[in-house]
Amino acid sequence: MSQPSFDDGDDGGIPTLGVGELAEAINGALRRSFADGVWVRGEIQGWSERGPHAYFRLVEESAEGKASVNVQFFAPSRARLKPLLMKHRLRLADDLKVRIFGHLDFFAPSGQLGLKMSGIDPRFTLGELALQRDDVVRRLVAAGLYDRNRQRPLAVAPLNVGVVTSLASAAWADFLHEIERSGLGFALKVVDVRVQGERAVAEVTAAIRALGSSPALDVVALVRGGGGRTELATFDHEAIATAIASSPLPVFTGLGHEIDRAVADEVAHTALKTPTACAAALVEAVQSFQGATEEAWADIARRGDLRLAGAVGEVTDIAHQLRHRVLAAVGRSGERLGQRSLRLRSAGRQVVERADRRLGEACGALRRVPRTLDPESRHMEAVAERVRLLDPAVTMARGWSITRTPDGHTVRSASQLAPGDLIITTFADGTAGSRVEETTP
Repeated sequence: MSQPSFDDGDDGGIPTLGVGELAEAINGALRRSFADGVWVRGEIQGWSERGPHAYFRLVEESAEGKASVNVQFFAPSRARLKPLLMKHRLRLADDLKVRIFGHLDFFAPSGQLGLKMSGIDPRFTLGELALQRDDVVRRLVAAGLYDRNRQRPLAVAPLNVGVVTSLASAAWADFLHEIERSGLGFALKVVDVRVQGERAVAEVTAAIRALGSSPALDVVALVRGGGGRTELATFDHEAIATAIASSPLPVFTGLGHEIDRAVADEVAHTALKTPTACAAALVEAVQSFQGATEEAWADIARRGDLRLAGAVGEVTDIAHQLRHRVLAAVGRSGERLGQRSLRLRSAGRQVVERADRRLGEACGALRRVPRTLDPESRHMEAVAERVRLLDPAVTMARGWSITRTPDGHTVRSASQLAPGDLIITTFADGTAGSRVEETTP
């Protein structure tokens, strides 16, 4: 390797430049080499805005390593490119792949080479977003996740709703207004998340997983307001799409994009264009159930009325038949009763006459009874006299007595007693107790 010789002040014919001259020489060379400007592609990193100007680094990763160039996006160029970006609904931000046009410039005070951006190719960015989106969709299909959430059954009346949104956004206000306007008994459980920026993907993913595993909910709604196509790219992220596809609950999306469709919409159970439409779909589902219920009850009432009317008619017919039959039966019974009354009166007279005859005969027999009873009466008087004479009281009145043991047994023999036994002697006018001293056979 050769280098200039510095002996005796000899510089080998190579001029010595001041720093300013070197900077001017570099810029001159850049202008000559890139007189018409240059298109550069890469990924935006470090996006920052200082007043009306914006600054970032354009980065490219390759097998050889990482390369970057500083980009200045000054206010005049921003104002001129704003309509183009708005037309394609692009918003420049970190991690966005772009193809931009500009002129190279070496900035002497900082000694840095930069690119002054003055143009952009929107189709390149949109194409890159589409490619990324298609890659995510292909991976979801391969994993069997693409249609999984659409197969989740939706509750017949999804009144318990988990909502993933930014509470500070108009999207939440629109969603809530539509729900409240319905007058139905919705119960909302809201998780406040960022819907754009570096933390959006992680927060949205975590919220969907948390709400999707709640047994108290019927459905999860993911809503955000409108924005640029690059902002919608958050909802093309594979983590969010996987969380939606794997959710045990149906997921409704209302991402506020009338034209584009995010991967989140692709894998959701039901995708709506706006937060208001998302809320309206839930309201419609509940109202449909309510209408079906009311119609079912009305049909039950109609069928009940028809059956009741038919039963009333049948009962009326049966009542008329019963009336005719009862009247006929009563008529027949009246006739039989009349006939039986006649027979009863006739039979009654015969019975009375027979009874009268028997009564007369009985009276005659009774008149003969005294003559029949006289001998018997005299016999009875004789028997009574004999009984009177045999009465123990009469016998005892003549001096006889009765001896008993304390337990009431009559003592009829001296052999029944032993010395020391207590005996009770009954006289005509009382009793006396004594104790046996001896017995003699």
